[in-house]
Amino acid sequence: MTQLTTPDGTTLSYQDWGQGRPVILTATAMLDSRMWEFQASFLAEQGLRCITYDRRGSGRSDKPWDGYDYDTLADDLACLLDHLDVRDAVLVGYALGGGEAVRYLHRHGTDRVAKLALVASTTPFMQLAPDNPQGLPPALLEEVTAAIRRDRAGWLAGFTIPFFGGPEASPEELGISRDLADWLLRTSLDMSPRAATELYRTLFQTDQRAEVAALDLPVLIIHGTADIGAPYDLCARPTAALLPKATFLTYQDAAHALFATRADQLSQDLLSFARDEPTG
Repeated sequence: MTQLTTPDGTTLSYQDWGQGRPVILTATAMLDSRMWEFQASFLAEQGLRCITYDRRGSGRSDKPWDGYDYDTLADDLACLLDHLDVRDAVLVGYALGGGEAVRYLHRHGTDRVAKLALVASTTPFMQLAPDNPQGLPPALLEEVTAAIRRDRAGWLAGFTIPFFGGPEASPEELGISRDLADWLLRTSLDMSPRAATELYRTLFQTDQRAEVAALDLPVLIIHGTADIGAPYDLCARPTAALLPKATFLTYQDAAHALFATRADQLSQDLLSFARDEPTG
């Protein structure tokens, strides 16, 4: 992988494959650019420039103690796009990466980005609040962060089936091989424990309803109905309601890991969106 250094001295690792319209793929909170095993190669083979990177705290990038808030993550993304001088790009925000992408557009505008895809995104607001009664209680965040601190490997192992198969799935219903599932989740252990807990805090506590509503570019929303990482009714529906002109694709009975369990479908939908063709 190639590297760049942000203004605060953090080294980020990235890959830049292919030629054509740039597509920037951001990762979930716990994974890094390796999660794009299928989409990155496919999009580059189809005549697009596919850019993936490991955000700070994960994968092959530096793991500083701080900087896991959306402002810093968005500025890191801006540093990458400026470094590569991309134009007319399609920005794909996956899970926490959705919030990261929305904050990037809020802080840095659309000079470099022409379209946004929100896939299994945690937007617009996950935490319970008086004006967000369907949100998740703060105690749940504390349970998750405590489990990560206590036994991160064990917590990830216990999350395997719902992450890939959904809350009602059996071990035989992952939708992919157990080998692939285990490998993908093992890459999460390359993240620092500090990054793991603080990224969850960011995605859980940040209210982005106003930022989402202010988006002024074509948006594609893709979400699975069996997603427990970013629940469909808490995340996908409210995000779509704030963006009435967005294209909204529902993957029926799909869980959070669409990049693996619905790899071909997701690859094709992202390709069509990047080519300005009908999706779905």
